[in-house]
Amino acid sequence: MPTATAASAAQVDLSGREKAAILLITLGPEKSAMLFKHLKEDEIEALTLQIANTNIILPQAREQVLNEFYEICLAQQYITEGGINYAKTLLEKSLGEDKAFEILQKLGGTLKAKPFDFIRKTDATQILTFIQNEHPQTIALILSYLKPKQAAEVVAELSQERQADVARRIAKMDRTSPDVIKEIERALEKKLSSLLLEDYTMVGGVDSVVNILNEVDRSTEKNIMETLENEDIELAEEIKKKMFVFEDIVILSGRDVQRLYREIPDQKEWAVALKSASQELKDLIFANVSKRLAAMLQEEIDILGPVRRSDVEEAQQKIVNVVRKLQDANEIIIARGGGGDDVIA
Repeated sequence: MPTATAASAAQVDLSGREKAAILLITLGPEKSAMLFKHLKEDEIEALTLQIANTNIILPQAREQVLNEFYEICLAQQYITEGGINYAKTLLEKSLGEDKAFEILQKLGGTLKAKPFDFIRKTDATQILTFIQNEHPQTIALILSYLKPKQAAEVVAELSQERQADVARRIAKMDRTSPDVIKEIERALEKKLSSLLLEDYTMVGGVDSVVNILNEVDRSTEKNIMETLENEDIELAEEIKKKMFVFEDIVILSGRDVQRLYREIPDQKEWAVALKSASQELKDLIFANVSKRLAAMLQEEIDILGPVRRSDVEEAQQKIVNVVRKLQDANEIIIARGGGGDDVIA
């Protein structure tokens, strides 16, 4: 292995396209073909032409390209594990400050720190103290960038009036200008990475609030949903449809599955709903009905033949609606995120 000085002296001046061609040639046709699947047509044409015009690859050029590729892969791994600052620290320890800076510079636009990343590792109680006096829209924006479980812990600690207000604002949030995000961050006296995403960022939305509600305790969820039903019934219904999907039946206990099945005795309804279900879900249903019912249900599924997707989704939604009804009546229990009443066997 050459020393740092020798390696530096042996550097070959290569364009990005030349480096890519050398890497693909080195990787071989099978791996290169896999990479081509992720490229645009014009990129494939340009690289194919470059490869065709590459007759000789100097050993130092090959080593230089492979080393650079390895270093970038290493940096991306560190970023995935702990973020940009974590990657920078590890790269500096292993490769030195100058090399670490060079690698991070090469990654350039692929390194985009997430807004409000500075509070992602902060305790929910501290976050609440930090933002509780902010405008509900500001709170909604910040929570949209947190992990659902972390956001759920903060939502659960808000006043009941604010819980529904913030949830509604998250659900209706669409695009937020980076200037607005930066202004909020400055107001909170925190700095983000200079690599902050510079285009408009999609945050919030119904899926975001659903993820949060799926993590909060039942009482918090109930308060939010009841308030939304009074103030915005269409939004409440849209959220309800996504909060518990058909495949989530797998998290129910055997006893609750039996209760659900008794509520919907129509074999054909179940057969249609199970047409596109996972084997895990089918096995759960079959395991919690009698052998005779299981045999009848399997026979019903077998004779169905092709079923329209809309019919399957309609049947599944009917069953999901029954699940929600039984949950509201406390006749079945859906495993929730932190908080709420514990279940004592």
